[in-house]
Amino acid sequence: MTWSLLAHDPQSGELGVIVATRFFAVGALCPRVEAGVAALATQALINPLYAPRGMALLRDGAGPDEALAALLDADAGREARQCHILAADGRIAQHTGSDCVPWCGAVSAPNVSVAGNMLAGPRVVEDTLAAFLAAEHLPLDLRMIQAMEAGEAAGGDSRGKQSAALVVASSNPYPDLDLRVDDHADPLAELRRLHGVAQERFVHFRRFLPGADHPGVFDRGVIAAALKAAGVA
Repeated sequence: MTWSLLAHDPQSGELGVIVATRFFAVGALCPRVEAGVAALATQALINPLYAPRGMALLRDGAGPDEALAALLDADAGREARQCHILAADGRIAQHTGSDCVPWCGAVSAPNVSVAGNMLAGPRVVEDTLAAFLAAEHLPLDLRMIQAMEAGEAAGGDSRGKQSAALVVASSNPYPDLDLRVDDHADPLAELRRLHGVAQERFVHFRRFLPGADHPGVFDRGVIAAALKAAGVA
């Protein structure tokens, strides 16, 4: 009932997940990203425990294949699950259970993984991957959105559209960008709109927040001057 793309930019260190589905609030349960660790998506007959448990394993040094195997071994419903993991070093693990609803499957290339189930056909994941690979000139977040739009054009979720989400992280314990469309007639279009809104003020303000290697800027005058210089009202 879902397809998702995991991506890594080796130059910036960014990791991201984008997902779309005919299901309510997919961003609440499916995607998980942790800077310097991995991007993960759990879907099909979703097991929400895969995200926190998988990230803990990866954080403790397990590779993606090892972490995914441990998650599946502990889950009696493994054949109804779909999950894929992209580690910060580029390694990928994918699982599509034998009881996932067709069309279901996954494809990958260096630093990108695409997986889906209950899709219109294999072209959904194939075109998503191809569009991502063809958009090297774009920032990672826009590259991911464009890729999913190509998958939607190939048929997307066979049942239709309802929700989408995008999460990107680079160096901090919290995401650089975390956008959710919980219930919308055209969720990917709305996700792109929200991305544009984020560029107006949020991305400029966010760089003043505390980070893993700095205390942040808390002088409101400095922040206001910087925003004004960036053309932000």
